[in-house]
Amino acid sequence: MYEGIPSKVRSAIAAAAVAAIVLSAHGCREPGTPEGTNPGSGVVRIGPADSISELEAKAAGIVPSERQFRWQALEFQAFVHFGMNTFTDREWGEGTEDPKLFDPTDLSADQWVEAVKAAGIRGLIVTAKHHDGFCLWPSAFTEHSVKASPWKDGKGDVVGEVAEACRKGGLAFGVYLSPWDRHEPSYGDSPRYNEHFKNQLRELLTRYGEVSEVWFDGACGEGPNGKRQVYDWAGYFALIRELQPGAVISIMGPDARWIGNEAGVTRESEWSVIPVVGNDDAPDEKNPGGIAGLDAQAKDLGSFGRIAEVARQGGRLIWYPGQVDVSIRPGWFYHEAEDDKVKTLDRILDIYY
Repeated sequence: MYEGIPSKVRSAIAAAAVAAIVLSAHGCREPGTPEGTNPGSGVVRIGPADSISELEAKAAGIVPSERQFRWQALEFQAFVHFGMNTFTDREWGEGTEDPKLFDPTDLSADQWVEAVKAAGIRGLIVTAKHHDGFCLWPSAFTEHSVKASPWKDGKGDVVGEVAEACRKGGLAFGVYLSPWDRHEPSYGDSPRYNEHFKNQLRELLTRYGEVSEVWFDGACGEGPNGKRQVYDWAGYFALIRELQPGAVISIMGPDARWIGNEAGVTRESEWSVIPVVGNDDAPDEKNPGGIAGLDAQAKDLGSFGRIAEVARQGGRLIWYPGQVDVSIRPGWFYHEAEDDKVKTLDRILDIYY
């Protein structure tokens, strides 16, 4: 499985599965359907005047968007964590690493795709940039990237090779991009860094063909100047909708939510129709990149009791499916000392099946 990567420097291929796979569709409104119900809609308002039967009808009328439908049909994706951390034996890099450390001389994206397909996986997401700020593509907006590495004399492009391998292999291709950047000097200077981040996001969305998913991490630590950044989530989302309208924005985004942990477990009942207090989609402090008013770690998100509770306060029902992301290792990146701690086949099968 690790052919093409030096034995002591292997990428960790961690499987990320979609937890809520409830695909539904509804036709025309039937006679007697309560007013305010909109079959075929992804958002329906609910309020204290709604009866139980009206709430049930409204919940049944919520369906996924076309992009959500395609994403949920994938069911099972690989989350490949590979980058500078693979070569420094760190889980979170500091942003001060020398690009010369990155030299995957025998890297084979085709082999990655072959291994992923052999597991029955239908999509692959690659860490284009983690918190250390090192870019796996030759970004024009930083020198902290593959172009400053000895790999392929600075002319390599991991993201490009993975995108091409996915296309050839028939896999959906997605990118992980960390807004937290521990290398970039403008991080913490909100307007300037947000433009920098959007410039890099634009590169990823315009160079590599169709992108099925943009996976946003919610981490927001300090940058090299000791400051934290106020992320322009609305601007990031708008750019994705403009350049890759079919891409799902997940975790810190409006299309798919984090399940609430990285242990590979869900709530006893996991729903895709979620009630949300209020009718404002603006980000808030609790969930700045996702749906305002929703706590992804709440014990109950979509039960009928929760729907009734939100209706009493006034709100809406949305289609917001959950995604489980869980590593096959203790952490996300490869560490040789953890080779004996890889999850067993029985444990992995228990998580996914």
